[in-house]
Amino acid sequence: MGSSNHMKRLAMPRSWPLPRKTSIWVTKAAPGAHTLELCMPVVVVIRDILGYAKSTREVRHILHNNLVSIDGRICKDSRRGVGFMDVLTLGEENYRCIVDQKGILRYRQISKKEAETKVCRINGKTTIKGGKTQLHLHDGRNILTDDAGEYNTGDSLVLALPSQEIKEHIRFSDGIKCYLTGGAHVGEFAEVSEYIVKRSSMPNEVQFANFGTVMSNVFAIGSQKLPSTEVVE
Repeated sequence: MGSSNHMKRLAMPRSWPLPRKTSIWVTKAAPGAHTLELCMPVVVVIRDILGYAKSTREVRHILHNNLVSIDGRICKDSRRGVGFMDVLTLGEENYRCIVDQKGILRYRQISKKEAETKVCRINGKTTIKGGKTQLHLHDGRNILTDDAGEYNTGDSLVLALPSQEIKEHIRFSDGIKCYLTGGAHVGEFAEVSEYIVKRSSMPNEVQFANFGTVMSNVFAIGSQKLPSTEVVE
């Protein structure tokens, strides 16, 4: 049997900013680039979060009229996930998905210029046939490069949308400004003091001025501008 298109609200991720007891079911994001905890289906974002529609039928009408794009590409799948750092465009309005200081997904409005780029973290890299290096980014993208030693896991790339051209390479190093995507300091910004590589099965750690966390919670952004992560009641 295939997976269901819906799930019970009581079982939805804590990162989703939706009430749990108003109804039984909620649309489940289709399998894709982001984990379920770090994305929401576009139908829920447009209808329940941003309030551009009152029903799923209205959302589908908006989608079928090519009024919605994700990272600069037209989206027609109502269950397509809009995840961390993605740019959602509805007509002339642009929104970026971030995680606030309570670990909740937020869709903050951004300018047209900001919507032209996206920061992606390199989660790994492999050598493929022909000697090229394939970079695996946090949003499921794969970028090919000829220089195997230029990019490292933990670095970030600023990509032009929708061309995916690399506009800037942000090296993960001491002193670089980072965005915390998990842990007790989620949604905060801090500069790296030390990177601790564990020669064991334990995860690598990153030390900041007053605290430390595992590497998977750290997203290097350098001088890139991001929307506010403060909690707005």
